[in-house]
Amino acid sequence: MREVQIDSAQQAQAEEKRVGVYICHCGGNISDHVDVEALCARAGQAPGVAVARTHMFMCSDPGQEMIIKDLQEGKVNRVVVASCAPSLHESTFRGTLQRAGFNPYLYEHANIREQVSWVHHGRPATEKATALVAAAAAKAARLEPLEPIRMDVIRHATVIGAGVAGLQAALDLASRGIPVALIEKSPFLGGHVAKLDNIAPSNEKASELLTRLTRQVLDQPAITVHTCTRVVGFAGCVGNFTLRIKVDGEQGQDEGKKLHSMPTKTPRRGVFLPQYGVVTGSCPENPAEDSIETGAVILATGFKPYQPMFGEYGYGRHPQVVTLPEAIQALAGENGSHPVWHWHGRPIRNLAIIHCVGSRQIPGVHEAAEGAALNEYCSRTCCSASLGFANQVRENYPVTRVFEFYRDIRTYGRGQEELYQRASKNRVLFFRFEAQEPPRIESNGTGSESPLQITVKDTLTFGEEVQVAADLVVLAVGMKPNGIDDLVEMMKLPVGSDGFLLEVHPKLRPVELPNSGLLLAGTCQAPMDIGEATNAASAAAVKASGLLARGFVELDPFVAEVNLEQCTGTGACVVACPRDGALQLAEVAVNGKPFKKAQVSPAFCLGCGACVAVCPTNAINIKGWTLKQYEAMVDAIVADLAA
Repeated sequence: MREVQIDSAQQAQAEEKRVGVYICHCGGNISDHVDVEALCARAGQAPGVAVARTHMFMCSDPGQEMIIKDLQEGKVNRVVVASCAPSLHESTFRGTLQRAGFNPYLYEHANIREQVSWVHHGRPATEKATALVAAAAAKAARLEPLEPIRMDVIRHATVIGAGVAGLQAALDLASRGIPVALIEKSPFLGGHVAKLDNIAPSNEKASELLTRLTRQVLDQPAITVHTCTRVVGFAGCVGNFTLRIKVDGEQGQDEGKKLHSMPTKTPRRGVFLPQYGVVTGSCPENPAEDSIETGAVILATGFKPYQPMFGEYGYGRHPQVVTLPEAIQALAGENGSHPVWHWHGRPIRNLAIIHCVGSRQIPGVHEAAEGAALNEYCSRTCCSASLGFANQVRENYPVTRVFEFYRDIRTYGRGQEELYQRASKNRVLFFRFEAQEPPRIESNGTGSESPLQITVKDTLTFGEEVQVAADLVVLAVGMKPNGIDDLVEMMKLPVGSDGFLLEVHPKLRPVELPNSGLLLAGTCQAPMDIGEATNAASAAAVKASGLLARGFVELDPFVAEVNLEQCTGTGACVVACPRDGALQLAEVAVNGKPFKKAQVSPAFCLGCGACVAVCPTNAINIKGWTLKQYEAMVDAIVADLAA
């Protein structure tokens, strides 16, 4: 650690606002490429800087204590930390200022890891880091104390989607005393888990899991279940959202018809129906709209299985090629009374399972469906589901032979590797293929016992071409995000390149969306197994309950501020604003005469600065990011380059 003290004359010039610059080695991530000592020395000479220091890990307790000590001893009253990305530790260092008794917004962050040491080396890295630190110090010298925006919240949460993630989130929220509205588009609770038989690797019955979970939800007085319902309108901000819901939507009608068309009378509420879920009642005949006032929204909108294209591995061309969900459904309907599994009355002596169908697709190798993107991600759960299915077949129908064709086996979760070991003991035969040379499915001719033949180059036997006769080919299809384009547009939700909803940060804020008060649960975010989905749901519930428990929320004050004396009421800012309700023209009296002036609703403002860019009189600024602060940063960079 090195300290540079500024001489008394220079310190006197900056007596009013004394900036402390704290530079992190980041354990070598930064200091291996940036000359941190030279950077510290040059930062110490910047105008307004009173103290410049370095530390191996500035985010550590000793690093933060160093900053607190300087603040409390009066050496500095503004802080700059030069370290990794602000998304990782800006909130950490704002908290440091708070613990020292200072306003947390008297802080500026300089990113010299991702923007410098990870992309530059040697002198260019040090020069760029110096310019960024000089700009941050110049801005810090012009920072003023800000107060967070405090808003009362509605102590109520809404969960959209009643699969296992939505059920778990609703239950966890209710157990913390928070009223919950659970919205589901069908008349059933349980989602895709209802279509399963046994759950790998625990071998628990899906029906038992869902019956237990839904019974807790239906018996919880704090949870109001809205089935056959869709969200058709969304407004408001964190703590004060308004959802418009429509009962008896199209999906609800379709599912309701299935319910009424069953040969038996409509089952009573709370009863599990295989392939459907737990019944909550019939969809109402007359459509109706209603609204829900809520403080937080958890999205648990789930996934849909990949639908193979016509001809993909023979799907649609050969009736003996089916998807894994279809095969699981058929197996669940069998009683295991024969040594050979029967599909629609036909014995299945040779069963083939092909992995990675609709997952890990490679540009130039795989073909995407029209209007769709390739699914380049791993769906993660398919391997374990396939192995569990193979074990179930072999253990219940020992005469049925099972062959697995795979690129890689990924049994990553607790207890899942045992599925692979069990499959080996059950004499399931494995063939490994390259993505560029997938198995070929062809008809085996009319005289053959098995209708299909699979040809593949097996890399386990050094590329030997193998032919396997098959009575049934099962495609282990991956997960795709559910079609929620309406909610994405309505709520302005961020979507990743894979189509799933995108969290703020995978480690620091794994279940949060950039829109405060909106949270993620389960497979709307990424492929997950049941345990991961319910864990994510519980995390979202904890976040929501923490948000609502105090009765108010505090939002960062980086919002637009209007200088009414300079505002001429052109309305250009209102047109440019991307957020409804954030800006409007309001009538105000000036010297007894009415004028139209821009007015900001801080709770809705995104702090994006679009209004600043179009204001012809520079009457708008963003708190914490004013035009004067930007000018100071640019001047500092120019001065540094000229030095």
